[in-house]
Amino acid sequence: MATTRDYYEVLQVERTASGDEIKRSYRKLAMRYHPDRNPDDQEAEAKFREAAEAYEVLSDEGKRRKYDQFGHAGLNGQAGHDFSHMNAQDIFSMFDDIFGGAFGGGRSRGGRSRQARGYDLETVTTITLKDVLTGVEQDIEFTRQDTCTTCSGTGGKPGTEPTACVTCGGAGQVQQQGFGGMFRMVQTCPACAGAGKSYREKCADCGGDGRKPKQVKLGVKVPAGIHDGQAIRVPGEGEPGRHTAAGAGPRGDLHVVVRVQQHDLFTREDDHLVLRMPISFGQAALGATLSIPTLEGDHELTIKPGTQHGDLFRIKSAGLPNLRSGRRGDLIVAVLLEVPKKLNAKQKELLRAYTETEEHQDMPTHKGFWEKIKDYIG
Repeated sequence: MATTRDYYEVLQVERTASGDEIKRSYRKLAMRYHPDRNPDDQEAEAKFREAAEAYEVLSDEGKRRKYDQFGHAGLNGQAGHDFSHMNAQDIFSMFDDIFGGAFGGGRSRGGRSRQARGYDLETVTTITLKDVLTGVEQDIEFTRQDTCTTCSGTGGKPGTEPTACVTCGGAGQVQQQGFGGMFRMVQTCPACAGAGKSYREKCADCGGDGRKPKQVKLGVKVPAGIHDGQAIRVPGEGEPGRHTAAGAGPRGDLHVVVRVQQHDLFTREDDHLVLRMPISFGQAALGATLSIPTLEGDHELTIKPGTQHGDLFRIKSAGLPNLRSGRRGDLIVAVLLEVPKKLNAKQKELLRAYTETEEHQDMPTHKGFWEKIKDYIG
């Protein structure tokens, strides 16, 4: 029976999500709940199937439009494939363009065993706002499961010969009922991990697994203009593919998520920077030339006489570069009128003298406010 949960809720995205956002979210969920990663976990299997169903609808513009307008009823029983009666491998094959074989194990459409691509990995690095301006090379350190150098990934004791796996008969895969017994699943053989063969004597270094944890340090170039939360893909720096009957598969990729530290002075708005700068009453009334900080040093800014609280000044091309075009944004200076909390006797005397000469018609906001009051009172 098809799911009745909201498809956007299933994929954990907003209704305004782009196609790329839907694709990324589905990819994460499918990898999290993939049966190979959750053996004998019926709940995970159900979530995997549910995510596949939601993705097939929301990734199709026509189906998504109908779903947005009429919900499940608008699909008229044509939400896509009936996943409850499909072979699990058929679901995987439908989305090979997304995963690139990242699940590992499995078969080709013709039923032949194929190489298993290694899992992708994700790590996080933190940069400063100034790094966003110039770009930076970051040293990334992480741990991954890497090919055992002693046995070259076979898992067997060096110098010994393997024999055909008795569980899968050398095929590297086994069949079993999945998703509550509603259809047949073809999975990587748990006994030989898809190799189709096994060693009586295991490698002493990796215990027969063929892989060992390895600390890795990489230099990764972070481009200028990158935004907080964006990721850099480093091809071939994920985990190695397991040995299957078709041989060792290619490595997965490393995804480096970039976090940008908050700056003490500047706030980022797309490619622009915003600086909220306090000024005194005298500077606002009389005007002033002030030294303004930027990411590249100080800049002289002229404050015109009669500047009001919240007025904006623009310094062209003093913002951040666009990630694609390299074109610089602007620095926007918002002035904040600051009132002193304490005055000395001389300052009070001068301010009282000034107050006696104030002309409210020269204060546009003040004048407009009292005119509205008069109109309201009638």
